[in-house]
Amino acid sequence: MYVSQESQEQTYKRLMRVLADSQFVVYNTPYAFVESEVSKFPTELLTTALAFVRDEDVWSAFIPSENPAHEQFIVFGFHFVQGMDNSGFVGWLATHLKSKIGTGVMVICGQNSSRGGIFDYWGAPLSVANEVVKEINHLREQVTGASTS
Repeated sequence: MYVSQESQEQTYKRLMRVLADSQFVVYNTPYAFVESEVSKFPTELLTTALAFVRDEDVWSAFIPSENPAHEQFIVFGFHFVQGMDNSGFVGWLATHLKSKIGTGVMVICGQNSSRGGIFDYWGAPLSVANEVVKEINHLREQVTGASTS
């Protein structure tokens, strides 16, 4: 984890470069959270769940779901370049998407040492999926000058 002292402008430039250089993937299937009692881990979801999180009462599995009864999310992910300082990325991009589109986001992070370390899966409401992806691509294009997706 990086600790850096920099101005807002320096942070902005660094995180724009992090965004442009990261591997950005958008998943076609919507995802949703489903809950199970904490006393019974939902092993039947092991092969399909993107993540499991628990509190004192429930296991919450994040799974592909086209069930309209579930709150559905578009899911997109970032794998970062090894050795690049991505500190502050989640807060920065979440704030940008909130101010530009009006949406909140949820983020699940993991670690894959062979692919640059920390990676993020993001979720945004399905109702703003196209706007979110378009805005992320727009930001990436500002740095690279080329279309991405």
